[in-house]
Amino acid sequence: MPKYYEDKEEDHRACAGVREDFKACLLQHDCVVKEGKMPSECLKEGHCKALQTSFFECKRSMLDARSRFRGRKGY
Repeated sequence: MPKYYEDKEEDHRACAGVREDFKACLLQHDCVVKEGKMPSECLKEGHCKALQTSFFECKRSMLDARSRFRGRKGY
């Protein structure tokens, strides 16, 4: 679920909620915070995999012609 804040700017891009949660998950993960690794290295290790999959499905649904009827996946 997306995290909502009162003073946050509105992001009207596609898949903005999933993108924000995926970014927050990576930047707050122990792999980045404690070990000091790059977020891309943590992705290769398999951290935040569920959000990565959700973000991929949301972006892929933008290209799917059936999404005209079903709507985009994600939030």
